[in-house]
Amino acid sequence: MIKVAEFRAGSVVFGGGQLAVIAGPCVIESIESSLRHAERIARISRTSGVPIVFKSSFDKANRTSHSSFRGPGLEQGLEILARVKRESGLPVLTDIHEPGQAEAASAVVDILQIPALLSRQTDLVAAAARTGAVVNLKKGQFLAPWDMKAVVAKAESFGNRRILVTERGFSFGYNNLVTDMRALVIMRSFGYPVVFDATHSVQLPGAGGERSGGQREFVAPLARGAVAVGVDVVFMEVHEDPDRALSDGPNSYPLELMPALLDELKRIHELMHTNR
Repeated sequence: MIKVAEFRAGSVVFGGGQLAVIAGPCVIESIESSLRHAERIARISRTSGVPIVFKSSFDKANRTSHSSFRGPGLEQGLEILARVKRESGLPVLTDIHEPGQAEAASAVVDILQIPALLSRQTDLVAAAARTGAVVNLKKGQFLAPWDMKAVVAKAESFGNRRILVTERGFSFGYNNLVTDMRALVIMRSFGYPVVFDATHSVQLPGAGGERSGGQREFVAPLARGAVAVGVDVVFMEVHEDPDRALSDGPNSYPLELMPALLDELKRIHELMHTNR
């Protein structure tokens, strides 16, 4: 198995051989909702023994409709994430959409995420990399896996070696994504931990008319397959009531089902490493 870089984001170690998870609601809906989700996720992490990073966005700039809920914005969103981090003890990830957001976000969160549709934006990648925070580079739906090597090289060129590379599905016809498990192996060969985004991979972009659809029934099977292939991290947007989530509900995984899925993923990961 290819050796990848090992580094820490808060209490979570990436690339050290243990399976990690990134999970949380797609968007910050309120301070109460964020704290409630984080508390449950922290409890699941303690019970399962799987290290988890809390994920939520202060702004969803890429929405199907201009009237879709976007979140509380940078200032209020970071205040909420700071409180989530302080009260839950979980490391925190959020995405940025503009270079000017990188410094402020990195002062609060542990991981800066480059959205898939912005993966080729050099100034954005540079701003995130320069902060020294862990940077999660999401592969664009329009990119082949080997194209991400150039994106990784951009981050490296600005002095950052704390990089995650995420697969989130490839555009396959209209309103559809497909997951090619070969991409996980190819991108891991770049020397950094690879993340499989199990929930965005089942998204149906724009399929709901003024919002995206999704097939959450395929989240668990794809996550199990990705762990068997050998990913380092599983990413999933989870929600206490996905059908009422304000963003990405159709492809969000029910929070109540998360412990059982983590148990399965942990056993698959242990089996694969035992047989190596």
